[in-house]
Amino acid sequence: MAGLEQMIEYIKELHFNDEDIQFLRSKNMFSEGFLDYLKNFKFACDIWAVPEGTPIFPGEPIITVKGPMIQAQFVETLILLMINHQSLIATKASRIVRAADGRAVMEFGTRRAHGTSAAAYGARAAYIAGCAGTACAVVDRDMGVPALGTMAHSWVQMFDSEYEAFKQYAKIYPQNCILLVDTYNVLKSGIPNAIKIFKEMKPQKMGIRIDSGDITYLTKNARKMLDDAGLPDCQICISNSLDEYLIREVLREGACIDSFGVGERLITAKSEPVFGGVYKLAAVEKGGKMIPKIKISENVIKITNPGYKKDYRFYNNETGRVLGDVIALADEPKPGEDGYVIFDPNAVWKRKKLKNYRVEELQKQIFAAGKCVYDSPTVGEIREYCAKQIDTLWPEMLRFENPQVYYVDLSEKLWKMKNELLAEYAGE
Repeated sequence: MAGLEQMIEYIKELHFNDEDIQFLRSKNMFSEGFLDYLKNFKFACDIWAVPEGTPIFPGEPIITVKGPMIQAQFVETLILLMINHQSLIATKASRIVRAADGRAVMEFGTRRAHGTSAAAYGARAAYIAGCAGTACAVVDRDMGVPALGTMAHSWVQMFDSEYEAFKQYAKIYPQNCILLVDTYNVLKSGIPNAIKIFKEMKPQKMGIRIDSGDITYLTKNARKMLDDAGLPDCQICISNSLDEYLIREVLREGACIDSFGVGERLITAKSEPVFGGVYKLAAVEKGGKMIPKIKISENVIKITNPGYKKDYRFYNNETGRVLGDVIALADEPKPGEDGYVIFDPNAVWKRKKLKNYRVEELQKQIFAAGKCVYDSPTVGEIREYCAKQIDTLWPEMLRFENPQVYYVDLSEKLWKMKNELLAEYAGE
């Protein structure tokens, strides 16, 4: 889950100024009464949301908006935009970080991002999910995400020789001298020239970056050349159209890599570039009573869960690992209070007795009657929280192919309500 802080900022600033009203009036589509309402608009909804950095799963409510229908409708598009985009990039970044197996991953995707906002917010989401930092420098200034990077090929090309380019760079950055060695020839000139500079200039931190070619072959040879030159502390950074699958494979092949720079396939989530969060009406309050609403579709996955709901996560106290989630109606007792059991929705009421467990409500209240009541943590705090949350998932659930199913189940009361509504509309 990511993007909540930007959603909060948007809602805090939600208003309609004179210029907005004039524009809407010029469309000749809206009554003066409606325009007066917008002119005096004040957000008054309650909002609950899953905190940023929390693993989320299909089918469960991650944001709940309760309030006047007109206001709840106003915020739909921007909520979906912010949460879908950042959750998408955070999810992709988490996979890449896990594939790197403890090696640092830098977000290098600004030049391939789908616009300036996508670059900045994508860098933020990637950092939350575990990336070490970003090459998008403005995000360091505005959001506190560390700016990282190395030299460019153009730097090397500006000088009369590769050696001179490396020498001048080492003079400027003796505290962190990472040399790009593939502008001409990695093994014949790049690494030999880098070795000369490291021995002559003796920078505090030294490394090389390879941005093309056969990663496994080049890094194995590079590591040997550096070690033979007495530079075992010189690090090797790799970039060039990386993703979790390529990173996993080259590490399995024995590639000698200390860190990665990952760009286009992270910032665009190339393998799955859409996060399918939806915003649906679940209930209407009439006379103090919640009337459940359901959307039915011939596409089963698009059938919604009706009613005003809460979602809960079960943890094993002994291992700290998750056991599954249960979605319940908001007026139900907290699941687990009576020795509750998780059931398998594919085998109705097949119950699993839980022992030594705890249950936590996933959503936190963010707005109460339009007033923000949530203190947003820093992006660094969210990043730490995210790492701890990912660690609650079983390794079998984190496989890239055929992961273990994570159950998100319905309470008995909600399950019955849903099926009664399905039967009612089927009768029509």
